[in-house]
Amino acid sequence: MQYIIFRILGKRSLAEITTFDFVLLLIISEATTDALIGEDYSLIWCFVMVGTLVGIDYILSLLKEKSKWFQVVSEGAPLVIVEKGRPLVKRMQKSKVDEEDVLEAARVTHGLERMEQVKYAVLERDGSISIIPSEKNANK
Repeated sequence: MQYIIFRILGKRSLAEITTFDFVLLLIISEATTDALIGEDYSLIWCFVMVGTLVGIDYILSLLKEKSKWFQVVSEGAPLVIVEKGRPLVKRMQKSKVDEEDVLEAARVTHGLERMEQVKYAVLERDGSISIIPSEKNANK
């Protein structure tokens, strides 16, 4: 059932869902389980609950499409954590990211070995780290 709902809402894979979508999936699973094996066996309650949650998710996705401000507030914005080879320590501490995380992303995506080879590192909204290598390393 959850698979059908996410396909209808346009989610192609689990990697593309937001935290809210994941929590929604868990709540829908719990509501469905309660309706199927609970003591009151109420499928109507299950459909009302699932419909309400899916409706809220749909309204929130429409708001995110229409309002850039709402999207930034609800999902966050990309954050530069390394600039010209220098880690921005306060931003990294606030985001719970350390230099090893940045260097791992640099190795995996561009084969870079040192922080000086990174022009920018950006902590994306989904938690991944994007690396922009410095010009002298981009040609390699």
